[in-house]
Amino acid sequence: MIRFFKDESGQGMTEYVLVIALIAVVCIVAIKLFGSQIKDLIVRSTRKIKDETAGFSD
Repeated sequence: MIRFFKDESGQGMTEYVLVIALIAVVCIVAIKLFGSQIKDLIVRSTRKIKDETAGFSD
């Protein structure tokens, strides 16, 4: 029984999985909170680049 509790094989992998799961949860929450603001920023940036390069042709 004592050997069972001292056995640490697989502990490192479990820790990596927990860290990755935590990062995924943080990313999902950030996207839910700031998704529309990020989308608006990308759209405005795209329009600005498009407007500034409108005079150039191939």
